Amino acid sequence: MHGVPVAVKDQFLSAGVRSTGGSRILVDYVPDEDATVIANLKQAGAVLLGKTNLTEFAITGFSHRYSTPRNPWDLNTYAGGSSSGSGAATGAYLCATSLGEDTGGSIRFPATWCGLVGLRPTWGLVSRYGVMRGVWSMDTVGPISRTVEDAAITLGAIAGHDPRDGHMSTAPVPDYRAALGQGIEGLRIGVVTEQMESELVDADVRSAVQRAITGLAELGATVEEVSLPLSAVAGPISGTLLAVEPANNHAKWVHENIDDYGHDDRILLLTGSVIPARYYNKAQKIRELIRRQVIDALGSYDALVFPTAGRGAQSVEDDPPVTSKETSSRLPFLFTRLFNLASCPAMSVPCGFDDRGMPVGLQIGGKPFSEETLFRIGHAYEQATDWHTRRPSAVA
Repeated sequence: MHGVPVAVKDQFLSAGVRSTGGSRILVDYVPDEDATVIANLKQAGAVLLGKTNLTEFAITGFSHRYSTPRNPWDLNTYAGGSSSGSGAATGAYLCATSLGEDTGGSIRFPATWCGLVGLRPTWGLVSRYGVMRGVWSMDTVGPISRTVEDAAITLGAIAGHDPRDGHMSTAPVPDYRAALGQGIEGLRIGVVTEQMESELVDADVRSAVQRAITGLAELGATVEEVSLPLSAVAGPISGTLLAVEPANNHAKWVHENIDDYGHDDRILLLTGSVIPARYYNKAQKIRELIRRQVIDALGSYDALVFPTAGRGAQSVEDDPPVTSKETSSRLPFLFTRLFNLASCPAMSVPCGFDDRGMPVGLQIGGKPFSEETLFRIGHAYEQATDWHTRRPSAVA
């Protein structure tokens, strides 16, 4: 990556450079060492242009403390979160590639809304040393790029064992680019019925994703429907973990400085602080059942596919009050959580536009350490279409 200009999410510590986590609590925090992923990028020759904005501490989807990054396809809409700045910067051609972090979908979410490729690697493939924590068993660092090949190059630069992260794989990192161009004839791909047919998927988004799935079949893959009943509860189960664990991580600040947090973080952290232990324990048990369903399905299929999100980018708005159960989540239409709960890799690739002309993403997930297969599928589809060549009018 010699000379390649990159941007990194401000969730990663950077030596001598402010690392705020998107929060005013850390407005003056300057670390004295780099996160491993930043050190790896530098070792690969990349040029770090700067840090990108994010939702506060990367634990919510929309609420920002340093203004809101805008979607280059429509500056009145969100870029997606929590890696919003990385999505906006890459989509606006401000950098060649970028890094995000994905606990519940925060790489794939901005990727789908900004018309980009976003990969959540297998948990344990990329070091999290020097990364501000969300949920320790789901936090992952990965690329947000304009093409599948760019994402493969970026992942190759940052992946690999790091003894400072005690939960990492020791397996050698393959040459991900070698998987590109192999085609997908003979691969088996499962379409998750519960996600495709969800009422949370807009009709125009469903149509774009269905056309993409048809395209995979035309490229030689065997495509079949598969039912994962527990996928329907992946959102609330992930939401429980995403409330309780950050609340524990931030317990001292929550107790002493709750007013220093922004709107969505205050709600999330206070809620997570009072969720009973038995509910957290139940969520972990259901997570394991979800994981087993996903892994069992991936015993029959090389990959599972469905929409990354059920709708395109939404208009920027003031943080809304929570007035009911229905308004307690701002992201019910985000379908990324299934693979986080299963500790599996997943990629979002552009597959068209909705009726407003906003990007739509196809999500491709696989068994742990099957990134090469995901790159193979994503690249084959990408090269058979021209979605990755489209540019926002603001940068065309």
